[in-house]
Amino acid sequence: MAKHLDLEEQEQLDELKHFWKQYGDLITWTLIVVFGAFAAWNGYQYWQRDQAAKASVMFDEVERSVGSGDMARIDRSLTDMKDRFGGTSYAQQAALLAARAYYDKGNIDASRAALAWVAEKSSDEGYKAVARLRLAGLLLEKKAYDEALQQVSGAFPKSFAALAADRRGDIFSAQGKKAEAKAEYEKAYKELDERTEYRRLVEVKLNALGVDPAQAKPTTTVPNSEVKK
Repeated sequence: MAKHLDLEEQEQLDELKHFWKQYGDLITWTLIVVFGAFAAWNGYQYWQRDQAAKASVMFDEVERSVGSGDMARIDRSLTDMKDRFGGTSYAQQAALLAARAYYDKGNIDASRAALAWVAEKSSDEGYKAVARLRLAGLLLEKKAYDEALQQVSGAFPKSFAALAADRRGDIFSAQGKKAEAKAEYEKAYKELDERTEYRRLVEVKLNALGVDPAQAKPTTTVPNSEVKK
């Protein structure tokens, strides 16, 4: 009996050796790839958290720089943020914040550059839309109408579509193109929630063009039977 068991164990051992000889390398490399990928994923997650923490600290520095009103300090902190953490949302927020500070101080070129950077580099559609709208406003002030219109042309996230239409209306209005301005303001008016104050502002712009959107009524189709009568 013992010999029988020994023979069975030997056969199983031989089968195992044969199996490992045939598939051992494949199994080993598969495990290396799986565990390597797991380690890489964990490492990437740690790196992302570390980057976010560092970017947050640097954003605080940009915020303090803006609060100080020191333009040179804002320049340095924003440049560091863009160089080191340009791919983070903190960098886009910092650039938008700095752009406002530049504008308030009368440095329009620096404000424009900061907004253009967000509009071009941001992967967040919301930040990109905000930057494009503000940039269009700056260009409108400089009477660079074609460039301003280019910024608010094309697709916008749904939540920004009305604002983009309103800004296009402003540009056309400044050019004296009343029909085009009216069409864009009407788009904005229809898109905006009736409870928002901004809708009232668009209504005022339409009133200035001789349009009262509150009195506008949908066109009804007259049935054929009524036409015959």
